Amino acid sequence: MTDPGSEPPSDRTSAIVLAAGLGTRMRSRTPKVLHPLCGRPMVAYVLDAWDEARAALDGSGNGTLARAPIVVYSPPTTGVGEVVGDRGRLALQAEPRGTGDAVRAALEAVPDDAAEILVLSGDVPLVIGSQLVAVLEQRRLDDAAIALASVFAADPGELGRVVRSEFGSVERIVEARDATPAELESNEVNAGIYAFDAAWLRRRIGSLQPSASNGELYLTDLVALAREDGRIVSAVGFEDDGSLDGINDRSQLAQAEWAIRVRLNERHMRAGVTMRDPSTVYLDWSVTLAPDVVLEPAVILRGSTTVAEGSTIGPGATIHDSQIGPGCRVWLSVVEGSTVEAGTTIGPYSHLRPGSHVGPRAEIGNYAEIKNSHLGEGVKQHHMSYLGDAELGDGTNVGAGTITANWDGRTKHRTTVGPKVFLGVDTMLVAPVEVGEGAKTGAGAVVTHDVPPGALVVGVPARIREPRQPPGEAPEPKADEGAAS
Repeated sequence: MTDPGSEPPSDRTSAIVLAAGLGTRMRSRTPKVLHPLCGRPMVAYVLDAWDEARAALDGSGNGTLARAPIVVYSPPTTGVGEVVGDRGRLALQAEPRGTGDAVRAALEAVPDDAAEILVLSGDVPLVIGSQLVAVLEQRRLDDAAIALASVFAADPGELGRVVRSEFGSVERIVEARDATPAELESNEVNAGIYAFDAAWLRRRIGSLQPSASNGELYLTDLVALAREDGRIVSAVGFEDDGSLDGINDRSQLAQAEWAIRVRLNERHMRAGVTMRDPSTVYLDWSVTLAPDVVLEPAVILRGSTTVAEGSTIGPGATIHDSQIGPGCRVWLSVVEGSTVEAGTTIGPYSHLRPGSHVGPRAEIGNYAEIKNSHLGEGVKQHHMSYLGDAELGDGTNVGAGTITANWDGRTKHRTTVGPKVFLGVDTMLVAPVEVGEGAKTGAGAVVTHDVPPGALVVGVPARIREPRQPPGEAPEPKADEGAAS
């Protein structure tokens, strides 16, 4: 990175993100900017947009060095700090006194050598880096005190209008309730993104006066102050595509999530993922998908989920914080906090609860439930059954209705089943218990003691007995009989 001392002061860009408001129209105990969109707080997307803009500015070759943002928070929105982490710095707005006061609070954290300051809102999650760069470049081109983003709205409604002079510069921003009929005919509205001449902003921020209606300081009042000083105020007009819409209620939150989901799904499809019906695929931003993954309709992938190459997910699968190996199929099932290895089939109607690990080429089927258990390679659990706190060896077959009784009312206990074990229908394994390699249990067996390798146990409670000879099959000779012949 460039040494900060090597750049002239005129080549510095800082950003302020306003994230101190509660957003009362959300009707929520969660601060507005912390409401999730595709698994991430909405303010995280605003930080992404600034990162994109920083990369463009720092790589433009014009000497600009863009810094990490200053994020303004308030006592009710302290959770913003967890989202920001090491991506920026925090500035406290102790009392909710409006956007002008929020910028004033942030200016104390802006480096003294900053030449320009970009101000953006934490509740505009669809903004992209190129839009921010366009506003900054327009300010530089006009040597303006302020450049702002505006939108030519299809339905401006009660939004503040941008009033331009005959020469195209901005004269003022007027609220709809205060606008004249001629001004209301304009559909150009303020989008709430500003680029400031840093020196001018520092000098004039203290000139803002409290609103007569609520005592707040409004950032938009700086437009009139700039014109009083004879400085230019520019506006960059954008089409009304929704990317600069602010989020004020749950309906707008849902619209924004849909737009982000479209972007996210398109990104995955361009990277080699097949989606049969993208409109029914719901992905968190943190999900990782390899090329040649196929997502059928009605799929929900959340958290840190990863899906390896060649796997098919869905229809009707929900997967949270899990790792799905290559060549798997998961359909009509729920997988949570689990690992599924290569070539395994999950579903339909299976439930893998947290802590489950299913080995390669296993088959987990109808109404099978697994919790905190490890199943080896090729295990078959095809029918309704429950395995909790268990270890199953390679090649074991789990009969319909098999249950591990892992809870004694006070403590959880583990069950260990060796490789190539045959668990008969309705087997109950009362933990702690161990079943040896190659052993078998009869239908309805209740296993309360360890079973030796190769043994057959039947009954309630289960006892060892000699295996029955299949009809029409000769008995195996005993060792001494074989030697005599």
